[in-house]
Amino acid sequence: MKLSGQINKLITVRARPLSSNYSTLQDRVHRQRSAGLTESSENQPHKDGAAVSRRLIGENISRKDRISFLINLLMDLGDDKEAIYGALDAWVAWERNFPIGPLKNVLLALEKEQQWHRIVQVIKWILSKGQGTTRGTYGQLIRALDMDHRAKEAHDIWMKKLASDLHSVPWKLCDLMISIYYRNNMLEDLVKLFKGLEAFDRKPQEKSIVQKVADAYEMLGLPEEKGRILEKYKDLFTDTGNDRPKKSGRASSPNRRKSGQKGIKG
Repeated sequence: MKLSGQINKLITVRARPLSSNYSTLQDRVHRQRSAGLTESSENQPHKDGAAVSRRLIGENISRKDRISFLINLLMDLGDDKEAIYGALDAWVAWERNFPIGPLKNVLLALEKEQQWHRIVQVIKWILSKGQGTTRGTYGQLIRALDMDHRAKEAHDIWMKKLASDLHSVPWKLCDLMISIYYRNNMLEDLVKLFKGLEAFDRKPQEKSIVQKVADAYEMLGLPEEKGRILEKYKDLFTDTGNDRPKKSGRASSPNRRKSGQKGIKG
């Protein structure tokens, strides 16, 4: 049987986005349980005649097994946003507090399996609940979008959520975005971002960043700007840079991608 169909049968109440509605969902679920509605939905037949088990929403599963249960469920579901969101709604419905910690572990497990599209869906669902709205979360979303070959959408998230804080956005995230622009030939966006960082007198900590910017200027037909950048940051290309600040991140080359964006926080 298709799990997406099961989920649609299971979810008698859909959680409304925003954290303020999360407790409301709990109240409604518990009222339904006390009224016996959950029992009726438990035995509600699926279209193929099979009964739907309450275990699909995790009620009778130990806390230890709930994470692996959700991971397996998400992996088995088809690429249906409503089914994914419904499964997540049902999974958290039995929690008194929004389970940011367990969901972070779910995302790490999905990352191990390189389930980038699913990671994007889970993070967007978390954000729709008003949870996890941190730079780390947005960085994790941007990286997953990039790995899912959705550079334009990654750019849109960057512009909406992080680009207005270039004076304080960690270099690790700036490095990530510069690498995305570089790999996807979005050279105008790359040099614009770097100019914005320079406007706040923020100095790159790795020569790979400078090299990407220099390459971008060259491909844009701006050799003077390339020369200016290489001259300005020439100390990064020498072996005497031991006094530089500790590196805060690693830039990705066009043919190599690094993992490691820490994400969801409560």
